[in-house]
Amino acid sequence: MSGIIGKKIGMTTIYSNGEAVPCTLIEAGPCVVTQIRTEENDGYSAVQLGYGEKKEKRTTKALMGHFKKANTTPKRKLVEFKEFEKQFTLGDTVRVEEVFVEGEFLDVSGKTKGKGFQGVVKRHGFAGVGQSTHGQHNRGRHPGSIGACSYPARVFKGIKMGGRMGNTNVTIQNLKVMKVFADKNLIVVSGSVPGPKNALVTLHK
Repeated sequence: MSGIIGKKIGMTTIYSNGEAVPCTLIEAGPCVVTQIRTEENDGYSAVQLGYGEKKEKRTTKALMGHFKKANTTPKRKLVEFKEFEKQFTLGDTVRVEEVFVEGEFLDVSGKTKGKGFQGVVKRHGFAGVGQSTHGQHNRGRHPGSIGACSYPARVFKGIKMGGRMGNTNVTIQNLKVMKVFADKNLIVVSGSVPGPKNALVTLHK
């Protein structure tokens, strides 16, 4: 299997070769095989994994039938993984120690914290116009001039301005697996991963 689904627990520190390494603790799995894609039926090969419990009353009837085929309870998150080595059957359980070992590198995908509508200082790191306002009133964190003169008489697309910040899908690459606790379904990776505590993330090679 090339990956697994997990939940971000929080951050901690691990000492490696005399250095303090900031790490993220992730509860990875156990995941259930909820569907198997084949070349004959779907045009590609993949294994769909499900993670996290979900109430039946919040699950559509179509998805309930989908989970019943795999003889499992409703799951919060479903992800397909295309690269896998062993043969799976519906209802199989995939655990973290079967996918990752200590010392290898992985990528973590998740959704960043949503911060709502933010100005240019917080969103893009602008310095503002400074404390010397030269007669301007209340301009400390404003963006300043954004357009040209009579030509082109418009604001170019893509210019850095205030707007919605965060709540986007982000992948952090090449995080090292520091520890794997198979009995607790935990994996410790170096560095930070997207999202707040208890956010669902996808780990893949």
